[in-house]
Amino acid sequence: MTPPLARRERHELCDLALTVGEDAPTLCGDWTVKDLIAHLLVRENRPWSAVGIVVPPLAGLTEKSMERMARKEFGVLVEQLRDPGLTAFRLEPVEVAANTLEYLVHHEDIRRAQPGWEPRVLGPADLGLIWKLGRRSGRLLARRVGVPLRIHRSDTGAEVTLAAGADPVVVSGPPAELVLFLFGREQTRDLTFEGPPENLAKVRNAEFGV
Repeated sequence: MTPPLARRERHELCDLALTVGEDAPTLCGDWTVKDLIAHLLVRENRPWSAVGIVVPPLAGLTEKSMERMARKEFGVLVEQLRDPGLTAFRLEPVEVAANTLEYLVHHEDIRRAQPGWEPRVLGPADLGLIWKLGRRSGRLLARRVGVPLRIHRSDTGAEVTLAAGADPVVVSGPPAELVLFLFGREQTRDLTFEGPPENLAKVRNAEFGV
C-alpha cells in the first residue's frame, strides 16, 4: 500500500535535507535547512512551545525552543524527523489533515531555494488531495487579502471562493502551485491572475499564509 502523501513528503524532505546539507538556504526567510528541520521537530514534539507559530506574541518561545533543538547534530535531527515514533501525527487521519500541506510546502521550501529547480510531476490522487486540503485552508491563508478572491484549478476547471465579493481576482494554476501561493511563496510556476487592476495589485502585495 502506498504511504500517505504526508509521509512520502516527510521522507523526501529528509533525503533532500541530507543531500543539500544543514547550511543550505530555504524559502523561509533566513532559515537554513537545519533551522527548518528544527521547526518541524518543535511543531510535532513540543506543541506547548510551538504556539508561537500561530500566535505572534509567543514567537519568542518558539524561537528559543528551536534554538535548543538545533544544538543537536544535524543527522540526528533529520533521522528523528524521518521516524518520529508514536505521536498523534502518526495517526493517519491526523497525518493527512495536519501534515500533508505542511510537508509539501516545506519540502518545496528546500527544493526551490536551490539552483535549477523545476516543478515536480505529481499523480492525480495526490493532486486531488492537495486541492481538497488547499481549498479547506485557503480562507484562513487568504484572510488578509482584502479583496474578493477565487482560486481555479487549471487541470480540471474546479473553482472555490476564498473571499466573496464582486469582481474577484481569479488565480489559476496547478493545485500544488496554488497552495504554495496561498502559503505566501513567490517561487511558483504556471499561475495566472485575472481581475480588476486595483484588486490584482492588492493580491500581489497581500500577506498570505498562517
